Amino acid sequence: MANLAAIEKAQKTKAPIDVVSAFLANTAKNSVAHAATQLVSEDATYVSLNFDNPELQQIEPWAGTRKGRQIYVDTFSNVGTYWDINDFAVTDIFGEGEKVAVFGSFTYTSVGVGHRFTSPFSILAKVVDGKIVYFQFMEDTYASAKSFRVSGEWVIQSTKGGQTFEVGAD
Repeated sequence: MANLAAIEKAQKTKAPIDVVSAFLANTAKNSVAHAATQLVSEDATYVSLNFDNPELQQIEPWAGTRKGRQIYVDTFSNVGTYWDINDFAVTDIFGEGEKVAVFGSFTYTSVGVGHRFTSPFSILAKVVDGKIVYFQFMEDTYASAKSFRVSGEWVIQSTKGGQTFEVGAD
């Protein structure tokens, strides 16, 4: 359900924390397009999980660095398509000047496989003249990608000559 009051407040105050808070309160599939139109600059940058990782983009197509308001709509719509959102909680938000930092956690369940996971998240946003111009979203990428796992395992060796171990074994 859209939180139009938060958008109206952000448009009135243009305060970076209000703008980012209003956007986050309106990221559901049915409200994110309106929120993006009102609160995101047309040429805004969105960094999701990494700067550029083609392998991860095969699992999570929104990963990497993109430009434009539409990527905000596509990203948050896809999150609501790939996962059921069980919980999304902001625990801390603070800012200085144009920059806003957000911390919290979320719990999602993958639609395709039914794997549930909880992850911390952090956001660094920059707001100019009441519009988001930069948004960097970080999470436990291993857990989110693993939520789509249906089979297979990795043999890991984290140090040269060190012990190996398996992850993802059933």
